[in-house]
Amino acid sequence: MATLLHLDSSLFPTEGSASRTVTAAFRKAWEEQHPDGTVVHRDLATTPLPHLDASGHTAAFSAPDTLTAEQQTAFARRLELVEELEKADAVVIGAPMYNFSIPSTLKVWLDHVTIVGRVTGEESSLKGKPVTIVASRGGAYGPGTPREGFDYVQNYLQAVLGTMFGMEVDFIVPELTAAPSNPAMAELIPQYEASRDKALQEAADKAKALAVRLTA
Repeated sequence: MATLLHLDSSLFPTEGSASRTVTAAFRKAWEEQHPDGTVVHRDLATTPLPHLDASGHTAAFSAPDTLTAEQQTAFARRLELVEELEKADAVVIGAPMYNFSIPSTLKVWLDHVTIVGRVTGEESSLKGKPVTIVASRGGAYGPGTPREGFDYVQNYLQAVLGTMFGMEVDFIVPELTAAPSNPAMAELIPQYEASRDKALQEAADKAKALAVRLTA
């Protein structure tokens, strides 16, 4: 049976997080499609990874028999994370927008799994692996909006996961998530609700389609 790697990075618990609500819907639909499958959940907010340091970085470019004790420990962590990613048949990532970009905890995870020559280039071990990204944001950043061009979530993740890793990247984008709590955005609540409902439906549909495709 197929394995789903489920990553969350929102600071807030599910009931207060748009991205967690949608990744949970994705996971629920996936599990309903094949309950005997495996889901590996890594919560980068509640259990953050340490920043990549010089030992972990240089270990990836050094011969195994030359590694110091510090390099061995740091690289073992990186290998654990990248092997977890490689073993998954599909990935879902909650990536809310914080200050126009991704959460720092998600960036740390990316730094660890980016092992040049293993997950990058034409021979990437991740080539063609499907990843669904829930890129929630408090406002609207699409064409014609005042903040068009300020979205550094989708562009960045497409560049890293799609262009560099060769993964098959798909986005679900719940927008205007700040509307219910921001009086200045009250008139946008109907649009937020429509975006939320669309995202939840997309999550269910995409998860089911992926589960069928990967277990056929």
